Amino acid sequence: MTAIATAGALSFPISLRRSCKFSSKKFQGIKRGFRVYAVFGEESSLEDKKSQWGTLFDVEDPRSKVPQCKGKFLDVYQALEVARYDIQYCDWRARQDLLTIMLLHEKVVEVLNPLAREYKSIGTMKRELAELQGELAQAHKQVHISEARVATALDKLAYMEELVNDKLLEDRNATGSDVASPSSSTSTQSLEVKRKLPRKSLDVSGPVKPYHPRLKNFWYPVAFSTDLKDDTMIPIDCFEEPWVLFRGKDGNPGCLQNTCAHRACPLHLGSVNEGRIQCPYHGWEYTTDGKCEKMPSTRLLNVKIRSLPCLEQEGMIWIWPGDDPPTPTLPSLQPPSGFVIHAEIVMELPIEHGLLLDNLLDLAHAPFTHTSTFAKGWTVPSLVKFLTPASGLQGYWDPYPIDMEFRPPCMVLSTIGISKPGKLEGQSTKECTTHLHQLHVCIPSSRNKTRLLYRMSLDFAPVLKHIPFMHYLWRHFAEQVLNEDLRLVIGQQERMINGANVWNLPVAYDKLGVRYRLWRNAVDQGDKQLPFSKPM
Repeated sequence: MTAIATAGALSFPISLRRSCKFSSKKFQGIKRGFRVYAVFGEESSLEDKKSQWGTLFDVEDPRSKVPQCKGKFLDVYQALEVARYDIQYCDWRARQDLLTIMLLHEKVVEVLNPLAREYKSIGTMKRELAELQGELAQAHKQVHISEARVATALDKLAYMEELVNDKLLEDRNATGSDVASPSSSTSTQSLEVKRKLPRKSLDVSGPVKPYHPRLKNFWYPVAFSTDLKDDTMIPIDCFEEPWVLFRGKDGNPGCLQNTCAHRACPLHLGSVNEGRIQCPYHGWEYTTDGKCEKMPSTRLLNVKIRSLPCLEQEGMIWIWPGDDPPTPTLPSLQPPSGFVIHAEIVMELPIEHGLLLDNLLDLAHAPFTHTSTFAKGWTVPSLVKFLTPASGLQGYWDPYPIDMEFRPPCMVLSTIGISKPGKLEGQSTKECTTHLHQLHVCIPSSRNKTRLLYRMSLDFAPVLKHIPFMHYLWRHFAEQVLNEDLRLVIGQQERMINGANVWNLPVAYDKLGVRYRLWRNAVDQGDKQLPFSKPM
């Protein structure tokens, strides 16, 4: 893979565009792949007066030195150069914003000057001060935006450089045929092949393939503890196999194959008798380890059905469906400190769990899809970004005050600032006083069915937990939101089965979903070291 292929793999914009009055010049990289947007535009110049602040603001406008790359393919080094000019411009822009504030402060001093009071009425001075106050507020807001842009640009540059270094290391180990110089007649064809390489790694099309055994070697939360009473059973499907949950004599949960060893009758149609699950057909009874302890009307045989490792932690029932020995510890899915759980909801959905995870890891669709529920009235931002460490599966959305994480193998955790998402660019959850925390668990029941566990927690209004029938309201709202997604994802699934690639053209705000797919591909391929995870 050459530098151009590396640039194609990066596939996110460096744009830090403003919504103010200037036209941005777009530097296009690989067509339908890597694009670099530089923020250099036309702005009215500030006053020449720079007062006594000296060389702090005496920084050359970098826009005159921008490399002219319009309409050209950018290799990695050119892309990095343009990104660095982006940062230089952000720095210059921030200095000009600060200069604006200082000049406005001078105007305030002039208005309040004792000599000015002698020939200006009180009304005139109040009006001038009110105008200056508005200008100062706008200038201060612009400074905060500029600071955020600089920080974002630095994060993106560091991320690009890390990816470039990784790709260059791979290039050194490539075969000679990969680095041979193509002739002029074949260079275009070679470029086309390299451009498509990153997209091949995200080919999610055709009927869902059988799940790789390695995907089973994780702990899966499959039910909420409050739903599993001493005398109840919960039938579930997991990886296209039927299982049933119940509690034993000691109160601990067990998970058995939901098929009687005698005549293959579904066990969940029976009952729980003294910590044993009783088949409704002929009364055979099984303990939580799968051993049959009762066979009415016949001699007791040594019979045992399959059972799975099953544990209970933090209000959830977990199973280990894989063949490898289970890990000794379970991940924690508790909401952050200060949150109270208000709702726990279980749904069975007619879609493959990977497609549901793709949807949950994407927030950019909200103002278009959820127009009747939580995103009603949202404006459409000019740029949506998901900012994350170079090797992580978590980060935060900008301009939405939402933190999000994918936690293998099938969990999505998010913390949402309760304000007006999309209204204030760069607002973070830390700046919000109240929050909603969500947990989504997408259990692969089969290749076209998902068991969804949803938990909602709040760090405010604890009284809501004690209002009668409130859980019905939460469920109604959750179903409304989910139905807005389902009609789209079901349509995706139908087209995917018929050969369409649901990840045909990922863009910048797809970053977390892309990383989930790369992780999933590595699992399906049996890679020893999974991406975005700590070395074992």
